[in-house]
Amino acid sequence: MSESSSVVRCAIYTRKSTEEGLEQSFNTLQAQRESAEAYILSHKQEGWQAVPTIYNDGGFSGASLERPALKQLLSDMEAGRMDCVVVYKVDRLSRSLDFGHFR
Repeated sequence: MSESSSVVRCAIYTRKSTEEGLEQSFNTLQAQRESAEAYILSHKQEGWQAVPTIYNDGGFSGASLERPALKQLLSDMEAGRMDCVVVYKVDRLSRSLDFGHFR
């Protein structure tokens, strides 16, 4: 990365609709996070870095915005704590492709 490159702070958001399997030593939230971390690492030369905060919503439907980690993510986003959000699949963030409600 050259000196003129800037850091791109990337938050990782993970979600699973049910709590089933979350008690396992390696679960889908961890798998989603590892996938997102690998994606961020593949963009390291562009200055991408994962933020340390973990945004996991285990046992919450994507149909509602009433999710604790999502609320924290949106609050941190408004506070300027990240530059982008990385998700395993867009449906982890929302079941609706109308992102107008995230503004």
